[in-house]
Amino acid sequence: MPVSALWGVGPKTAETLEQLGLRTVEDVAKLPRATLIRAVGQAAGETLHELAWGRDFRDVTPEDVDKSISAAETFAQDLDNPEEILQEFLRLTQKATARLREKELFAKTISIKVRFADFTTINRSKTLPLATDSAHEAYEVVKDLYAALRIERARLRLVGVSLENLVSAAPEQMVLGARDKGWRDAERAIDRARARFGRASVRPGRLVENTPEDE
Repeated sequence: MPVSALWGVGPKTAETLEQLGLRTVEDVAKLPRATLIRAVGQAAGETLHELAWGRDFRDVTPEDVDKSISAAETFAQDLDNPEEILQEFLRLTQKATARLREKELFAKTISIKVRFADFTTINRSKTLPLATDSAHEAYEVVKDLYAALRIERARLRLVGVSLENLVSAAPEQMVLGARDKGWRDAERAIDRARARFGRASVRPGRLVENTPEDE
């Protein structure tokens, strides 16, 4: 393995090492630590010596974790029909929860955003006792949050759904009398069908006439 494979070895350092006859990681490992330090300096010499021997004491920085997953729609024309608005909320909820399942995450908090024609914006949220990745469960919360606003026939410019307080695992609550295969199993089957045949291949009946083909 060439010395350039070691972390921190750029063209200039590689040239310095090559002048010492060090062309591979093995060459660096065999060189006495003191000699390496004299050639490239204290900090670089100690680091290269440890790396050449497979010892890396640098701090591990974890990957950024999603803090929320959201979906929103700005309408070309303001909407004031409650049924059409709920259809949009359903579509956005399905879009956001599908992304949630792709990332194998669960959300404890469901939020909605409503922006009126005058650009006044309202946000409402609810935190669940158990985290979920189910569109059905999330949409029930979204509907309740929207209904609580009591804004029927108000002209809306934008609506949005946000899934927050994300966790990587969620316990399942056993419901007395629930079917063995519930909404989550059905939604995972839908995910598999969409992955194979396209996102428009499976949709709720109320969205068939309204969902763009690329959603």
